[in-house]
Amino acid sequence: MLQDLQEISDGKIYSVNDMVRAACKDCEGCHACCEKMGDSIVLDPLDVYRLTEATGKDFQALLADTIELHVTDGMILPSLKMAGETERCVFLDEAGRCSIHALRPGLCRVFPLGRIYEERQIKYFLQKDACQKPGRSKVKVGKWLDMTEPKAYERFLLAWHGFRRSVQAQLTDAWNEQTAKTANMLILNLFYGTPYDKEGDFYVQFGERVNQAERALGIEAAD
Repeated sequence: MLQDLQEISDGKIYSVNDMVRAACKDCEGCHACCEKMGDSIVLDPLDVYRLTEATGKDFQALLADTIELHVTDGMILPSLKMAGETERCVFLDEAGRCSIHALRPGLCRVFPLGRIYEERQIKYFLQKDACQKPGRSKVKVGKWLDMTEPKAYERFLLAWHGFRRSVQAQLTDAWNEQTAKTANMLILNLFYGTPYDKEGDFYVQFGERVNQAERALGIEAAD
């Protein structure tokens, strides 16, 4: 892994308290990373929950015009839709600005950083040549992520990553095609299709759904 990181990064590993050269003057005059991203902006359950807040639409309505389903590592997951001749993110406005910036997905939020999941914690690396904006300045990683309840958010990311890893192990080693399809439909419905109580704590509800899914699918919690 470290050898691969040397090829795609600046060779450094960052924590949330470290300074990294990622700040880009509020992306003034640039939205290159919001075009031609294909299906790479995969959405986790919190991303979709926040999109429902930003748009007032439920999951099915989002599927109609702003997100798409794709197979990612054997799992059927939603991603942001790119549209038009220039394949722009559907949330990019006419001025080239993100219309949901305060509630943007996690992969948009972390760019041009990447995440490393190891030893029950998340570290970050700066993706080499990912952002072409010149004159980037240093900013603290935690400030760049700009998330309320950062500790709770990190626990969520670790739990979702661990759950996905457990499911992918079953997809590879144990489940036949029909079982995999049934499991994918359960995951889509449970984590994305079934609305969360907006009066309650999202992270608590998500944790309950992870437990429910693990029981239903007969998988053990990831370490």
